[in-house]
Amino acid sequence: MRAIRATAAGGPDVLELSELPDPEPAADEVLVRAAAAGVNFIDTYRRSGVYRMTFPHVVGSEGAGTVVAVGADVSAIAVGDRVAWSSAPGSYAELVAVRASKALLVPEGVSDEVAAALPLQGLTAHYLVTSTFPVQAGHDVLVHAAAGGVGLLLTQLAAQRGARVIATVGSVEKEHLAREAGAADVIRYRELDDLTRDLPAEVRALTGGRGVHAVFDSVGKDTFDASLASLHRRGTLVLFGGSSGPVPPVDPQRLNAAGSLFLTRPTLDDHIATRDELDWRARELFDAVRAGALDVRVGATFPLADAADAHRALESRSTTGKVLLLP
Repeated sequence: MRAIRATAAGGPDVLELSELPDPEPAADEVLVRAAAAGVNFIDTYRRSGVYRMTFPHVVGSEGAGTVVAVGADVSAIAVGDRVAWSSAPGSYAELVAVRASKALLVPEGVSDEVAAALPLQGLTAHYLVTSTFPVQAGHDVLVHAAAGGVGLLLTQLAAQRGARVIATVGSVEKEHLAREAGAADVIRYRELDDLTRDLPAEVRALTGGRGVHAVFDSVGKDTFDASLASLHRRGTLVLFGGSSGPVPPVDPQRLNAAGSLFLTRPTLDDHIATRDELDWRARELFDAVRAGALDVRVGATFPLADAADAHRALESRSTTGKVLLLP
């Protein structure tokens, strides 16, 4: 099979198209012929060495496709079923071994591309608004990178739960996408002279001086200070990514001084720790897609061989919605 390996820690140039032996599914796995693989910031963190990895390794963890073989202990999934997944190492490949306990059966009415685009970012958006900070009617929330893969889904889900969403984006095009997703107000951060000073001022002007109840921040280093300063008293900063780099160590006294704030750094694995929880979140997402209530935007697709270009596009923040690789 063909697969994309990261040969060493570094930039996109370390990604290499390789011919590797076809994998065999373990007893608790299914072997899937991939129709699409999701490209995510976590892939770039692993490729660059921000997250500790062994090298070389096949990149990627998300995708969708058709089952071509099942392990001896697998009974709930059969050859020919379409499945999607968010956490199968080595997903930038034509064939992927996926643990059956993590595979999601894709219902009719959901395309392969949407199925590949939804698991990681959709499940993330779902747990953020239902569990990390349960969004309710009357809440004001700030969503950074609102035209990105998680951002567009998060904006839709928060708005559908009755929140007023204030979105940050980098361009007029992205503003249109955020508003279509349900954002009530949009701030184009590149037009601000000083992000740390001006963004909180804009947010407070939009909220009568109060600030927002929660900030959903996937950007990290560049936005962290502005996010804290944008919060309502006893507000919550949900830091769930670091596309601009990791946040330096934080003195907890800052949370006290800024109004008894809450700071959390959640991760998806802790919110799909049981099969029941995984099924609940996936079912709500797939049902919303089939009902036309959730729009999953695939902003760009690249051939598998062009994975390096896909990483460059993602890291440049020039993309909108989901980026996919097509084997």
